[in-house]
Amino acid sequence: MTPDDIAARLLTADQANAMDASGRVDAAVLIPLYWDGDEPVVVFTERHADLRKHAGEISFPGGRQDPAEVLQHTALREAHEEIGLDPDDVRVLGALPPLGTFVSNFSIYPYVGALSPTTGPAARAWRLSEREVAQVLEFRLSDLAAAHQLERLWSKGVPVRTSTFRMGEHLIWGATARILHDFLRRVGSLRA
Repeated sequence: MTPDDIAARLLTADQANAMDASGRVDAAVLIPLYWDGDEPVVVFTERHADLRKHAGEISFPGGRQDPAEVLQHTALREAHEEIGLDPDDVRVLGALPPLGTFVSNFSIYPYVGALSPTTGPAARAWRLSEREVAQVLEFRLSDLAAAHQLERLWSKGVPVRTSTFRMGEHLIWGATARILHDFLRRVGSLRA
C-alpha cells in the first residue's frame, strides 16, 4: 500500500472541514505514517501519566485549534510541538470525517500525513514535549488491524461497547481508537 493508495481512500481536507461533529471546541490530530519497506507504520504518542486530562493515554499528536488557524495547520503544529515533526516533512494525504468526544466535548478533525523518507526510522529522532509526551509508539498497520476488537469499557459508570486495540502493554481506546478504526476500514485493513 503506497501513500497514493491511501490518499485515494480519504476525504480531501476541504470535504472534512465542511463537516460538523458534536463538540464545542474544534481540535485536530495528525495520523503520521511512514513506510518500512512496503508496510505503513503509524505513529502515536503516550501522554505523561501525571497529566490532568487523558493521563497515560495513547493518542495521535494533536490539540485545540488556535484562533483563525486552519485545522490542518493545527494538526501539523501540534505534531511539531509534541514530537518535533517538521511540517515540511509531512505530505498531507487527506482527512477523515470529524468526530465528537463525549468527555472533553471536542470536535476532532483527523488528517493523515506521510512522512518524507528522510524522517523514516533510520533518520528520525523524535523530540518529545517534556510537558505532554512520555514516549512515541510506532505500530505496523497490519499489526493494528490484527489487534482490533470490540470491548465493553466503562465510561461514567455506563458500559460502552467500543473499538479497542491492544498492542502489548498498550491499550488504544476512546477517540483515538474510533479514529483508527475508521482509518483502517477506509484503507481496507478492516472489514467492519
